[in-house]
Amino acid sequence: MTMAAKKTPLRNKRKIVAPKNCVFCDEKKTPDYGDVSMLQKFTSDRGKMYGRIRTGVCAKHQRRLTAAVKYARHLALIPFVSRD
Repeated sequence: MTMAAKKTPLRNKRKIVAPKNCVFCDEKKTPDYGDVSMLQKFTSDRGKMYGRIRTGVCAKHQRRLTAAVKYARHLALIPFVSRD
């Protein structure tokens, strides 16, 4: 085997450990645009929404969560972008 034929080692990716169960399914409730403290748990400090892999929310509730965050932004309950 020549030097060019060797494979390069793969980088170790940091895995984000997310909860196994959906928060909304466990509590049997849906995301609401008025519950600002709950919505801020699913957004970063800069205002970006986290994905399903990071939050552990199921697909159905992630779609509803996205709509609730967007509506809360439209009503100026939470900011679009936070500049510190």
